[in-house]
Amino acid sequence: MTKNKMNKTKSHFIGKLIGTIIIVLSVMFFTSGCGNDKAKDDVAKTKKQTENTEHSAAIKLTDNELKEFGIEIKQVGAGVITNHVDLTGEIKAEPSRLSHIIPRFPGIVKEVYKTVGEKVKQGEVLAVIESNESLTSYEVKSLIDGTIIELHMAKGDLVGGDQVAITVANLDKIWTILTIYQRDINKIKVGQRALVSLSAEEKGEEGTISYVSPVVDEKTRTSSARVILNNASGKWRPGMFVSAKVFVSEKNLPLVVEKSALQTLEDKTVVFIKRGNEFFPQQVNTGMVNDMSVEITSGLQPGQQYVSKGSFTLKAELLKESFGGEE
Repeated sequence: MTKNKMNKTKSHFIGKLIGTIIIVLSVMFFTSGCGNDKAKDDVAKTKKQTENTEHSAAIKLTDNELKEFGIEIKQVGAGVITNHVDLTGEIKAEPSRLSHIIPRFPGIVKEVYKTVGEKVKQGEVLAVIESNESLTSYEVKSLIDGTIIELHMAKGDLVGGDQVAITVANLDKIWTILTIYQRDINKIKVGQRALVSLSAEEKGEEGTISYVSPVVDEKTRTSSARVILNNASGKWRPGMFVSAKVFVSEKNLPLVVEKSALQTLEDKTVVFIKRGNEFFPQQVNTGMVNDMSVEITSGLQPGQQYVSKGSFTLKAELLKESFGGEE
């Protein structure tokens, strides 16, 4: 092969190689451009789907409708979750505030000045008795301020010995003796708050556990705790049956909502969030919970407005719309 022919062949090969490289680079560039466009299209499509889904899940309500349906709005924020133990018990008079009066000398009751239910003052004369031995009369006086809750004498009666004739009780403070079953014994401690009430509907009065019995009754297998309550109003009467909530734990948490805000949609726990005049179901995860409140561990942010009461109405409306219902 001549030198000129060899050069010509070499030039032809190099030209062909360069053309191939240009074609490959063009294909790569076109593919890359299409890929970027496709990615952008996918993002836009996803965003559009999200917006459409959010829009379809939105419920619009006017202020009048909120009021009509009893829907209340609150703000997501920090709160305290307390857990309690439910106990039952009985109101009793404080032993140190009970005065059991026994006449000093046996004799005949000459006069009785008070009756059951009357209030008396310390040193006030309650009765007059004539002694059998000296035949002289002496006065029976109250040793404390209080109310006569028992009276076992009348004019002309013969009294004496160790029989209690009059019982005076100061009921300005009373004891609530709570029954503790074995399963709860280790939960109840001195110093815990207790809310004592006569019925489930009543708000109750707050007190503190002042004593927990160190022994368990052999027959009932229960222990007891004591709560001292102020009773200046006379509301609490010895013998009353009461219930109490003893708060055994208390924790401050960053995100807490009312328990009534929670609803279930498609097996997911949601809270309805308010944006403007629209409401959206927001999936959440929960933590600590009690009868009134629940901790939110994810799904909500501080300051968001949420439906605290009436969320079931929004759920029903959302389900109605998903099944093609009309407003």
